[in-house]
Amino acid sequence: MDALILSCSTGGGHNAAGAAVKEELERRGHQVTMLDPYTLAGDSLGKLVGNGYIKTAQKAPHFFGFLYKLGDGYRKLPVHSPVYAVNKAMFGTMRAYFQNHHFDVVIMPHLFPAQMLTHMKRKGVALPPQIFIATDYVCIPFTEETDCDYYVIPGSDMAKDFIRRGIPSDKLVPAGIPVRRAFREPLSREEAKRRLGLEADKHYILLSGGSIGCGQIEKAVGKLSRYLKKHPQHHLIVICGNNQALLTRLEKKFGRQGQISLLASTNKMAAYLRACDVYLSKPGGLSSTEAAVMGIPLIHIAPIPGCEIRNMEYFAQRGMSLAVDTHWSQLEDALVQLAQPISAKTMQVRQRQYSNPRATEEICDLAEKAANIETSPGQG
Repeated sequence: MDALILSCSTGGGHNAAGAAVKEELERRGHQVTMLDPYTLAGDSLGKLVGNGYIKTAQKAPHFFGFLYKLGDGYRKLPVHSPVYAVNKAMFGTMRAYFQNHHFDVVIMPHLFPAQMLTHMKRKGVALPPQIFIATDYVCIPFTEETDCDYYVIPGSDMAKDFIRRGIPSDKLVPAGIPVRRAFREPLSREEAKRRLGLEADKHYILLSGGSIGCGQIEKAVGKLSRYLKKHPQHHLIVICGNNQALLTRLEKKFGRQGQISLLASTNKMAAYLRACDVYLSKPGGLSSTEAAVMGIPLIHIAPIPGCEIRNMEYFAQRGMSLAVDTHWSQLEDALVQLAQPISAKTMQVRQRQYSNPRATEEICDLAEKAANIETSPGQG
């Protein structure tokens, strides 16, 4: 099977979901191409779209929230959104790409390419089956403007949200959000610490703002530094992602504190999650799912206004996380609560109840079914 995965670099979650599916499809012996469709029109356009999103989220999150609310209101109008208008402009570029390349299925963990292919279908272009993967715990604005063959959603309890937005119920597949195999493989805390060179007798707190280093990380480190002084056996690991400016500021402020380690991006996130006692993160759909699949006690902080608020609500309402948001006075209480074995265990039970560690395999099963490829025995 030849599969095409179309994603965009507006945050790391969409690409991480695509990479998880690509990893599993290639493990099954399929040929997979993964690309940002905007790069077909030139690298500068892809960078403009991705960097525009990242800079807005990093430097003006409230403006980002305003844009999200604007989009939520715009979806009530009987006309296509400006976002759809931008993406339909890719018609000629995408048509030429499909004319020159054969694929049996197209998988899209991002709204923008789904809009592009929807416009192509409406213009009569024949396309292979399309699978859209929702990477947040909400039906984000303008999903209803798309016409895909399948919509993979985080769970069956999300179906009503998509149906009320106009997505046909028979197209919904509640498989979950896909994560890479590293987040699903058994690994003890002791072995994870050994691999990372961490001290066996230390209690580790992991703090991350996702691939783009958002979520008021600097303020969170300031609050946690006071907590660390009261708990000498605790150590904080901060992952700044691709936000070099954040890393530089943190090094100046906290670089000499022995209980704080500062890192840029890492390809060992699964090991760090397993090694730590608790995980503090903005509520990105992918990072939250990774934590839930691994069964890591989770505290959500400082969501980017918009879909991340919905992610935080989803997790907190089901007991899968504690939602501190920006109420920093509650952070220490949350850490103390999750230090109690019964509280951590209860959260882990809820995480297992509402997450699907086999989401990646089930999505790949769906892709094979859509392309009329038989799933080999023993896969998954």
